[in-house]
Amino acid sequence: MIDPAEDGERGVAPSIALYSILGFWFFYTIIVSLRAVVVGFESQGEMAARRMVVATIGIIVTWIFYLVLRRFDRKPLVVRVAAAFSLAAPFALAMAAANYYIFNVYDPGNFISDGEKMKMAKEDGYVLISIVEDALSRYFFLSAWAGLYLALSYASEAHRTERRAARLERAAQQAELRSLRYQVNPHFLFNTLNSLSTLVMRNRPDEAEKMIMSLSNFYRTSLTGDPLDDVPLAEEVHLQKLYLDIEAVRFPDRLVTRIDIPPNLLTACVPGLILQPLVENAIKYGVSRTSSPVTITITAREDGDQMHIAVSDDGDNPPGQGDAGSGIGLANVRDRLTARFGDAGQIVYGPREGDGFSVLLTLPVIRRGC
Repeated sequence: MIDPAEDGERGVAPSIALYSILGFWFFYTIIVSLRAVVVGFESQGEMAARRMVVATIGIIVTWIFYLVLRRFDRKPLVVRVAAAFSLAAPFALAMAAANYYIFNVYDPGNFISDGEKMKMAKEDGYVLISIVEDALSRYFFLSAWAGLYLALSYASEAHRTERRAARLERAAQQAELRSLRYQVNPHFLFNTLNSLSTLVMRNRPDEAEKMIMSLSNFYRTSLTGDPLDDVPLAEEVHLQKLYLDIEAVRFPDRLVTRIDIPPNLLTACVPGLILQPLVENAIKYGVSRTSSPVTITITAREDGDQMHIAVSDDGDNPPGQGDAGSGIGLANVRDRLTARFGDAGQIVYGPREGDGFSVLLTLPVIRRGC
């Protein structure tokens, strides 16, 4: 199941919003202060102090504006744009009113000229007009921040969608790996039960009992791990030895096993039971089709950052085009390598020079995580 919380928070995170608000108001305060210095207003220190109060109020108002906009994060983009630029108006008016109060009502001192005082006394609606005019400039300020907020929100949503797509792709890959991995056990069990049935029908109870014990050991070992986990190559080879012990009961005089793997590769990680279908095919097409001894060889070698694992037999009747079977064997291995390693995992197979059949796996050398 995909947890939406793991895809990230919707909209702009509070910390990013706060930084953007502080940045906007810091820039605004610097510009207004420089303008006051250039124009040559009196009482620069007092004006700077009141300007800081106005900036603090502006930061609080803009933060409330942000909290309101967050309520529209799940709405379509058109609705979010309309909300941002329409709601900016009342908040701009609130900031203009606060600015007017700080500079013109609360202890106006030298901030209001005599001419302006006369206008305030004589002209009806002068205060309201002044506030509205200031609100227009602050509206564009808030609109600029709202535009930044919408851009950040859109980028956040796009990034969230990418994360969700990546998680869905990873979940699909894991489901595919599980499905492919779970194909191996029933396929192997079917072949082993056929062998067991043959022993019973031929009245070989001791050998059948030995095969049952070997089968029990094999499943006790192979079913303990997660199908998505890699296992050390040493563990994978040990599982194949258990399987070969099962088949040795069936072919005591025909099955010969040779394993040649350097010690430094035994700790390398491989997908669990990746060799199982290859060894089964060697038994099915190499050993069971002949009356002569057949050697099944498992080898591995390291080539840079790649590892090559080969499973081969020297049987005299290798599989041909008519031996496609159910497609679970080599096709399963190919699909698992592709799902796990992409283009870095490959399988090549075909008849050997002389007699027999060989399968070569190529996969990255990984020594951690298994």
